[in-house]
Amino acid sequence: MRHDERYFGDFGGRYIPEVLRPAFEELEAVWNSAKVDPAFAAELKRLSSSWVGRPTPLHFAQRLSAELGGRRLYLKLEGLAHTGAHKINNALGQALLAKRMGKRRLIAETGAGQHGLATAASAALLGLECEVFMGEIDMARQQPNVFGMRMYGASVTAVKEGTRTLTDAVNAAMKNWTERVSDTHYVLGSALGPHPYPTIVREFQSLIGSELKSQIMDAEGRLPDRIYACVGGGSNSIGTFSAFLGDSVELVGAEAGGRGPAPGDNAARVAGTGRVGIAQSYKSLFLQDDNGSLLATHSVSAGLDYAGLGPQLAHLAATGRVRFEAVLDDDALKAVARCARFEGFMPALESAHAVALALKEAPAMPVDSIIVVTISGRGDKDLFITAPHFDREAWLAFLEAEVTRLRGEAARQDKEAARQDKEAAR
Repeated sequence: MRHDERYFGDFGGRYIPEVLRPAFEELEAVWNSAKVDPAFAAELKRLSSSWVGRPTPLHFAQRLSAELGGRRLYLKLEGLAHTGAHKINNALGQALLAKRMGKRRLIAETGAGQHGLATAASAALLGLECEVFMGEIDMARQQPNVFGMRMYGASVTAVKEGTRTLTDAVNAAMKNWTERVSDTHYVLGSALGPHPYPTIVREFQSLIGSELKSQIMDAEGRLPDRIYACVGGGSNSIGTFSAFLGDSVELVGAEAGGRGPAPGDNAARVAGTGRVGIAQSYKSLFLQDDNGSLLATHSVSAGLDYAGLGPQLAHLAATGRVRFEAVLDDDALKAVARCARFEGFMPALESAHAVALALKEAPAMPVDSIIVVTISGRGDKDLFITAPHFDREAWLAFLEAEVTRLRGEAARQDKEAARQDKEAAR
């Protein structure tokens, strides 16, 4: 096992092109300076409170707990943070680091769109340029977030290569960084990639776990028996788990089981067929073929549709500290409906994987158990996926009526513009 701050056990490292070496050395130096600077911490705390809206609440799910025979279920509602997910914690922190480095432009990759939205909002707040790389497929299924990014002033670049999802968006962002490294900071969205990104992202997300620890102690007077979080790259899960790694709390990651176990039908690295490899400049578990090329993945949730896993989570899986299970698309969708009808909110499809797993496993736990699920985001962004699933005919009727209305409005505006042009010509 390696003993090097760039690694978590055998996972991690920094396998980067020479052109990016100065940028990584600058980032590492600025991070080491910022993390011990009281002024940086104070500014981050101020904005996290006044702009992000932290701390996010820990909700006791009373009706779902009753359904679970009295086992006490709590939900950490990261979706109530500004821009609708936990992603803002890291995006804001890295945007402040970029300002500290004198960078004027941010770039980011995004899958479900929440990280792109958070980065775009942070750039707008701090007066920075922003470009977000997003797979063409993800842009189609997460159109509300694409609109939001553009409203914040960001340009959204469609990635049309490969699977046209998150894995390819990461590649595109990294390529762009090599071309504009002098004025650009890459706001990597998850706790993965080359050192020091896994550490930086974990630290900016660790307030999820630290808040949760304090909140559950206030509510119950003891720590929970089990904590669940969904795992794509791993930012919300490692942010949650990090505060509990030294405690006797079972930690469970919910991966995307997709349509099933066949290659290309899921994104389960630990609970599926992930193998150790080096890709996208770091060493971890990846879904890959015999030649080491990344496999196509699938998940109903764009944020979990990723072939790799953050290196610290890979290490925690290898040591047995975190248990991973795969959750099917259909079960995640059912969990969205169950939360909506029993607790009055819709979790993001990513988070719904963790909810589904918790609801499935809870009945086998002792009746006095305390269970927590991190709800990494809210389900507004998934409208174009969930609406046709739950009420297809009504959704199609709405879309058809809206297209007719918009075309009629466009024709009216064109007619009025032509009339005004004619008047001006007289």
